[in-house]
Amino acid sequence: MALPPKPWPTGMAEQCEPLVRRVLAPNPSPYTYTGTQTYIVGNAGDVALIDPGPADEAHINAILAAIGDAKVVAIMCTHTHRDHSPAAAPLSERTGAPVVGCAPLVIESDLPRSDEAFDTTYAPDRVLEDGEAMTGTGWTLRALHTPGHTSNHLCFALEESGALFTGDHVMGWSTSVVIPPDGDMGDYMKSLDKLQARNDRVYYSAHGEPIEKPRQLVRGMMGHRRQRENQILRLLGARARTTPEFIPEMYKGLDERLVKAAQMSVTAHLLDLEKRGMVSSTSEGIWALA
Repeated sequence: MALPPKPWPTGMAEQCEPLVRRVLAPNPSPYTYTGTQTYIVGNAGDVALIDPGPADEAHINAILAAIGDAKVVAIMCTHTHRDHSPAAAPLSERTGAPVVGCAPLVIESDLPRSDEAFDTTYAPDRVLEDGEAMTGTGWTLRALHTPGHTSNHLCFALEESGALFTGDHVMGWSTSVVIPPDGDMGDYMKSLDKLQARNDRVYYSAHGEPIEKPRQLVRGMMGHRRQRENQILRLLGARARTTPEFIPEMYKGLDERLVKAAQMSVTAHLLDLEKRGMVSSTSEGIWALA
């Protein structure tokens, strides 16, 4: 998706709804759209921060200015990519608030990525299990375990308003990337099923605009992934092939800069199909129908 025209509201506290404000970080990139959005939940004396973002001093100061005299009772992270969690530690030092949310996770890999690398500094005071909640004055945030984009990914449901903070699991500008070995396509699809079974009113993702028709979007995302899976099976029905050989037929006219990302996405699908006994691979990296 093309970037919206500037100026972007970087560093500004924007009111999304009575209990929710957002502050855009100055870290736009092909992975982050216009930047990472930090959400401030609560307005009656105590607040929680969701996805504090990169450890950028201007962004940290913008968050603190938006908070004002309110007490921060929790700094909550959906996952540990470095555009989401590095500001947790400095904000915890300045506010005294605990860091809670996802489990720590660092994947060391020399493989090319199509998203941000992991944050090695993340050290939560408390890891939230599926269904556990953080509460403040007039607000309740309940954790939903949504692995797939990463194995430690969480969403947070604001029970008072029906909003769901989706991190990178469902975004307002692009489909989420699923990159092995930590990203898992089977888990990702199960997590989409989990959201589809809910009745959330709106999604607030870390990147892009609010999603006003969330179940419709999730249904479309699931259909897109199934379409890619069917493409792979059809191509293997014609002949066995290596992962790079899928790309010209599956992604016609693809920008050369996105080829590696497409290969990683295909790999995630192939590994999931292999787990389900539908395809197999050789030691030379050749895939075929099982």
